[in-house]
Amino acid sequence: MQMLKVKPHPDYPTEEGRYLRGNDFSPVAVAIILNQDGDKIPRDIQALVQAGLESGAALSGTIQTPNVGFEKMICNLVANPNIRYLILGGPESAGHLTGEALKALFRNGVDAKKRIVGTEAAHAALFNLPQEVIERFLKQISLLDLQFEGDPEVIRKAVWSCYQENRVAFRDYTLGDPGAYPEPPLGDRITWQVTQPWAVPVDEGELSAKKKAEELMARLRARSGPKEGN
Repeated sequence: MQMLKVKPHPDYPTEEGRYLRGNDFSPVAVAIILNQDGDKIPRDIQALVQAGLESGAALSGTIQTPNVGFEKMICNLVANPNIRYLILGGPESAGHLTGEALKALFRNGVDAKKRIVGTEAAHAALFNLPQEVIERFLKQISLLDLQFEGDPEVIRKAVWSCYQENRVAFRDYTLGDPGAYPEPPLGDRITWQVTQPWAVPVDEGELSAKKKAEELMARLRARSGPKEGN
């Protein structure tokens, strides 16, 4: 029986980011946590990303923030139904708790306000994504937790295992290519850029207070605007 593979969305990958594009029909993507500035990617992180690409990942790159960073990654993965696994690697980000937040997302999902449940990461939220995109991501993708693994060969072995037609044992996982997810690719993009999720009101009280503050600021700006002279 031939394994089902499909064409990704025409706009795939739908979001830009620090990743490399490999085989579009691969069942696996690789996300390596970056805990430094984007222009200072250490060689060991680069080696992990390169190992993912060279061993056949559809996308292999770095991930930094558990909000906009996650949202971009999710948009790219649901745009390609062939991707069924996400390998998490690299160190933890002390400032963002990126790894903890991603594992919590797979374990617990999000609440009604699209905040990731069960993480101590301060700003772990997916405000820019429709709920159905989040749900599709969690149905389509399985997480392989290889965080804190510094050996590129471990990443290579994991990617190879995801490719196998007959399922194989890898660490605590049983892996193999299940074929494309049986729903069409999604072409969602981030349209409302909430880049500071900590500034978003958490309830109706905060929303009302924010609205009143904005109205007050508008009135003050109107009063201090240019006046007609003689």
